[in-house]
Amino acid sequence: MILGEPLNPMKTNVGSYDAAIRFVVGCILLGYGAHHLNPWGLLGFIPIMTAATGCCPLYYPFHIDTTFTDRPHDHT
Repeated sequence: MILGEPLNPMKTNVGSYDAAIRFVVGCILLGYGAHHLNPWGLLGFIPIMTAATGCCPLYYPFHIDTTFTDRPHDHT
């Protein structure tokens, strides 16, 4: 590592639309689990955390990147 270079081992690969959907699905799972007293509802933390960090480890092996929706379009 070079001095002054930020350490970022995980590249952002979750776009804003993807993150919004993940957050909503995670909240639904948590609510379902809480309502039915089901521990499977704790799986809702996974999409919420990937939405919050902007990084999905399952996207790396498949080279998926949904951040293209966040890039400005070139209208020339």
